[in-house]
Amino acid sequence: MANTTPSTSPAPTERALGKTVINDAVVAKVAGIAAREVPGVHALGGGAARALGALREAVNATDLGQGVSVEVGEKQVAADVTVVAEYPVALQKVAADVRAAIVQAIERIVGLEVTEVNVTINDVHVPSDDDEQEARVQ
Repeated sequence: MANTTPSTSPAPTERALGKTVINDAVVAKVAGIAAREVPGVHALGGGAARALGALREAVNATDLGQGVSVEVGEKQVAADVTVVAEYPVALQKVAADVRAAIVQAIERIVGLEVTEVNVTINDVHVPSDDDEQEARVQ
């Protein structure tokens, strides 16, 4: 569903000159970028989404909306985001920081009110996991 908002806020004597349409994928991308900037977030998305994301990154086609789904209305947005956190960060703090970052980004950039942001932490990244994978590949 695409979001439609007036391009200007008409005063009672003015008329709108057109409309602005913001696609759901754009809102999801804004939320994804905001979530990735939060300290303690390693990646977004579940296992399958991350595997597909790794393939995309191999060909330099990163999906910035990966792990984010949004419902966009005319004036409001609800978002769900799946996060992989870094070990040993406080998971509740990461979730709260992700939520705050997404709300701020959507309200500032998209201009819609955020009604809720549901954060699911589905994994914890341990830095030694990367070391083991590199050793197996060499």
